[in-house]
Amino acid sequence: MARKKSKDKVEPQSVLYYFYTQERWDNWLKTLEEMSFDEDPDSEEMPEGLQSLNNFTEDINVSVLKIVKLFLNGSYSPPTALVKLNEVEAIIMGPIPDSDIADIIAGVQMRFLVLFAACKKLFDGSAAGEIKDLVKEGRSLGEDKAEEELGIAATIGALVLDGGSCCGKYLRGDFDEPSLFDEWLIEVDEMGNAMKTLKNFEEQFGEGI
Repeated sequence: MARKKSKDKVEPQSVLYYFYTQERWDNWLKTLEEMSFDEDPDSEEMPEGLQSLNNFTEDINVSVLKIVKLFLNGSYSPPTALVKLNEVEAIIMGPIPDSDIADIIAGVQMRFLVLFAACKKLFDGSAAGEIKDLVKEGRSLGEDKAEEELGIAATIGALVLDGGSCCGKYLRGDFDEPSLFDEWLIEVDEMGNAMKTLKNFEEQFGEGI
């Protein structure tokens, strides 16, 4: 997808705009620590902890992808977008808290490795290939190839952020125990969904979003 020309655009003066803050992260952790993740055998409802966890991860996706939207419409140059991304990454991928939800947060951080890696590939223009072929290549790697799997998943993610289609059709079937690569594909799918919710974000930037 062609990037919009930006020669006549002025980068948003967002000194006072924070895409994500440490306080926001800490508040989410406090909320999750107070939630129960145990299933109620007498209820079909998702445990409140899992509901909040879904909201938590969606909040992170949307926050990061606001930066992507401003990059794609030419409001942010690659260096500026990377600076903004790194600010958020430092919070999300920081030290894991010593608490009962430490394992859950570790899983969240593992999931979002592909989000940040995909954004960086998008910003530097290094993503290339056919998504179908990349999915096949990623799934052909052994369990000891996590770094290579991440690189491929990040390339797929960058292509999706730039308008490509993935990954629901590649995630059908029995996924009771998805591989790490499939977990990253699930996140890429969520990234694509989150981008759709930000259709008008750039027009409203600076108006209190």
